[in-house]
This record gives sequence, C-alpha cells and structure tokens, in this order.
Amino acid sequence: MDVHLILRRDSRDGPEVLLSRRAGSVYAAGLWHLVSGHLDGPHEDVVAALVREAREETGIVIDPADVRAAVIVHHRAPSGSARTGFFFEVTRWQGQPRVAEPDVCDAMEWVRLHALPDGMVAYCRAGLDAYAAGARLAVHFQMPGDAIAYDAGADRLRLVPDVDSPPAGRPDAPVVEFTRSAVGRITEWEDISWAREGSRVWRVRGAGGGTWYVKIHQSEKFHAREVRAYRTWALSLDGGAPRLVASDEKLRAVVLTSVPGRPLHGAVLSPGQERAVFHRIGALARRIHQASAPRPASEGSGPAVGKAERHLTAARHHLTPGDEEFVRGLVRQARTLPLLEQVETHGDFQLRNILCSDDVDDSLAVIDLERSEPGPAVRDLVRLSDAWAHRPDLYEAFLSGYGRTLTDAEESRLIIDSALDAVSGVAFGAAHGDPELVERGRRTLARLRTEHRSCNSLTGDSP
Repeated sequence: MDVHLILRRDSRDGPEVLLSRRAGSVYAAGLWHLVSGHLDGPHEDVVAALVREAREETGIVIDPADVRAAVIVHHRAPSGSARTGFFFEVTRWQGQPRVAEPDVCDAMEWVRLHALPDGMVAYCRAGLDAYAAGARLAVHFQMPGDAIAYDAGADRLRLVPDVDSPPAGRPDAPVVEFTRSAVGRITEWEDISWAREGSRVWRVRGAGGGTWYVKIHQSEKFHAREVRAYRTWALSLDGGAPRLVASDEKLRAVVLTSVPGRPLHGAVLSPGQERAVFHRIGALARRIHQASAPRPASEGSGPAVGKAERHLTAARHHLTPGDEEFVRGLVRQARTLPLLEQVETHGDFQLRNILCSDDVDDSLAVIDLERSEPGPAVRDLVRLSDAWAHRPDLYEAFLSGYGRTLTDAEESRLIIDSALDAVSGVAFGAAHGDPELVERGRRTLARLRTEHRSCNSLTGDSP
C-alpha cells in the first residue's frame, strides 16, 4: 500500500495541486508526481503515513483531522507488480511547502488540476484524473510495454461507480468509445438534451480540461444534414458556429467543439441592447445565406401545403374560431406564389439556437444545425419572427443587419410558412402532451391574423 497527498489550493484559474519532481536514484526519476510514500510497517495507518510523508518531503504540518479521503486506485505497473494507492485531499496545513529531500526531489510546483503537465507518472496521473472526475475507486492496470510516464494513447484508467452514485447519464459504450477516439478520455458526461427533441446531447469534459459536445441524431436525415452543414457553410462563419471534430454515420453521432455564450432565449436585455443584438442576428443570417451562391428554385420547393389539412385536423380542438379558415385561405394563395431562389439556411433559426456572450457587443454563434438544408432565405425567419412580435424596432434592426428588406414575394412566403409552422406545432404539441408548444402556435396564429386581417390579401389590405 502507498499514500498520495493531493495538497489543494484555489486560484483565479481554478483549483491547483502541488506536484514534486522525482530525482536521483529513485523510481521514475525526472517525472512529476504527488508527494507520496509507503507505510513504515503494520504499526502505521494510512493517515499517519500521509502526515509523516508530507512533513518529511515538504516540511509542512498537517493535522490528521484535516485529511479527507479522495480516491483509492488499484494499480499494476508495466512490470506486472500491483499495489493499492490511497489518495487524500488536504486543503489546510501549516508552513510553506518546499523541497525538504533534495536527494529524491529537485522541484515543486503548483499546477492547475485541469491542466496537468506532461512528464507525469502514469499512476499518479490516474489518481488525479479519477479525483477530478469525482470517483472514489479506480483501476489502473498497465500493460507490459507501457511507459512509466503518462501516455494519453495508453490511458488505462477505469473508474468504478459508487453504490450511491446517481445514474451516470452517459451514452452507450460505442458512443463513449467513439468520443474517446476523437478527443481522448472523458471524465465528465452531462446530459443536456432538450426535452422536446429525439436527439440526445451531452456536454463532456476531457481529462486535459477541454470541453466538447456529443450529439446523437434522431434520424439519418438529421445526421446527414448537420454533418453537411458543418462541413460547408458553417466553416465560413469564423467562430460563429461549433467545429465538427468527428462523425459516425452508423451511430448517427457527432463530436463538436464548444463555442462561448448562452442562448438568447430568456436573456434579459435593455431595449437598446435588444436592438443591437437583432442587428447582429441579421448580419449572422446574411453570412449564412451568402455562404454559397444562390441556386434556382427546385420543383416542389414552395410552401409545404401538402400536410396542411392533416395538421389542421390534428390541431382542430386547440384552434380558435377562424383559424382554420385563415390558414386555408393562405394555402390557396400559396399555389399562386412565385418560387424563391434557394440559399443555405439554418432551418431552426430561433433565439434558443443563437448564442450570445456575457458581453452583448461580441459576435453571435449558432448551434443545432440538424435542420439545415437549402431553401428560401425566409425559411430562417419563420420561428425568429415571433421574437419581434409587436416590436417593429427589432424587425427594423434585423433588416438593417441583414442588409436589405424582404421582397413582396418573400413577405408573402413568410406569412404562409409561419402559419403552417404554427399549425404543425399545435398538432405536434397536442399529440405529445406539450401545452407550451400548443400555446406558442396559437399565439403565432393570433398575431398573423391581427397583422393580416384578410386571408385573401397577405398584406392585410382589402382584395
């Protein structure tokens, strides 16, 4: 058995731990390690051994009452010999740590727990990684031929869950392995999936401190759309979207980089800040739509009127009087609209998928590209338009950032697509027990009917 001291202090950059560099005629000379040692014999318990080793190696004095159990690691060295290591956390002590045994240690440094240095003993690194992940027991069995020094390509750490641990919330083993092969070992999985979607999303933290997002799509179509978007138009946003790290068609999974910011949905901003943000939203939409040259409209790219009757039937008991007639009037007019040229579109361009940093003057970023496909530019204004309802100043700010006003045909298409999307939302919400989605669709229809009183005139004028 051996003991390891995780001497921990807090800093502006996060928690730091004390490492010592082994020197002289000792095992793993030249590598960084925690203050550690063996028990003196059967008369000494592990806490007493830790207190003694800390005093001998660093000169500090630790009260046994301040020793906290951190993690136990069952370790096997490349030579085949095995041992059990007890890692303890200490945050209070007396004295300043110093090199007290220069014949076996030639340096000591405070290092960030989530940015450990190269040149560490693999056994020690395993204990710190397990500690950072919140584990209480870990197995670290190295193989013959493995290096004594930590090698990310031969990371043998395996965490053993506690009996009282909450469900890990991790994906299936193939997705875990896919993620590990892309970015290295993950120490933290946080399920952040949105309740209404079939897709699953995790925010993950790597052993080296990096953060990524892992997503499993609900269908092959959504997977193909998102991968295509990240490989094409998203690259032109220069940090305005995550980067695709890896994808697996069979698993329908992707690993994405993290981009700073929080969703704009629910953000509390002053009126002036709102106008500034919507100006930048318009500029962001323009960059997406101009990522490639526009292409002629394809046959069948008009409003999706084919499902209107089915959605109206499913939504009927949740609609207000006059809603059906209003939507059917729009469907009739949709057949006479000219087709619009197609550009790259996000497909679900709304405030919850647009990120803004704490400094609202910074640039914005978009996430969730699984509905991206070529289409008319106004496709990206359908769900966004609810955000500027009764706020013409926000719509004007958006158009200012977008760099142009909408054509008459685009205005008409936006009204029709917004109504059809609202009915679809009411139908879906009613079928899946989502009253919030039902109410959102009802509000959109009420707004459209108020703004465009006659279903025979998309501008609201008398025919």
